[in-house]
Amino acid sequence: MIKISDLRVREVVNIVDGRRLGLIKDIDIDLEAGRIAAIILPGQGRFLGLFGREDELIVPWDKIKKIGIDTILVEIAPYQNPGEDSFRY
Repeated sequence: MIKISDLRVREVVNIVDGRRLGLIKDIDIDLEAGRIAAIILPGQGRFLGLFGREDELIVPWDKIKKIGIDTILVEIAPYQNPGEDSFRY
């Protein structure tokens, strides 16, 4: 069993383009089903969480392909342009 606190310290990496997406900022829980619906990452283009876009990157649980000791591998469309909207599924 994995604790949520353990998930938050693992680097999230997109297997489509190899990009490091950062650490988990928050978790979306489906209370009716009693399970995690998505992980929420800081938006791309942020610097130390202070400057830049405030959008969040929401990764649905079914896009998580593997949870390892140090990383979480996800499969999402590659990030295109900092001026475009962040990923939302």
